[in-house]
Amino acid sequence: MRDYSRFDNFLSGLIGDVYPEAPSEPHLSITRMTIAELLKDGVIAPGMRVLDIGCGQGLALELFRQAGLQATGITLGGDYDICREKGFEVHQMDQNFMTFADQSFDFLWCRHVLEHSVAPLFTVSEYRRVTKPTGYIYIEVPAPDTSAHHETNSNHYSVLPLSAWLSLFSRAGLMVKRSVNLEFNVPCGPDLYWSFLLQPSHLGH
Repeated sequence: MRDYSRFDNFLSGLIGDVYPEAPSEPHLSITRMTIAELLKDGVIAPGMRVLDIGCGQGLALELFRQAGLQATGITLGGDYDICREKGFEVHQMDQNFMTFADQSFDFLWCRHVLEHSVAPLFTVSEYRRVTKPTGYIYIEVPAPDTSAHHETNSNHYSVLPLSAWLSLFSRAGLMVKRSVNLEFNVPCGPDLYWSFLLQPSHLGH
């Protein structure tokens, strides 16, 4: 029998790395553009149940609400109170240990949260667990070794190369339906994010 107390204590020690972050560019523009595209393509539609993992201060939750989706958010730290004040359904919950039932959601939205995991394969498997077999998962992560050096951020523990993410998704039982390179400039120079639209890989087998 495994004793997970050391791992639990380790995770508890990382709570101090969590900090609230107000919406800013390019996140504002990317979020609005991506959700508009997902609505246009029919990936998400009014009435669907959506989970926003690491919902921050509610930028995506507000867009989902405006589009008629049933949106739930999870977050840690001070953003929870901000989202509650805005009237969102939000829970203080670790992305690795979600208490939702299996196959609860039609769509998972996860922008710049997965890199905060110390065990990303386990985390992605948890995403898959709470997603319906016909559902989709949107994941966006920063690339390493750009001018922004996201790998040096205090609470970025898994800023992996593209090949590692693709292998990890496959091992977690997800297939990539679409991937996009998001390239732009920031004050320190060129930057790059990768976005992935994923679906459980048993479909069509």
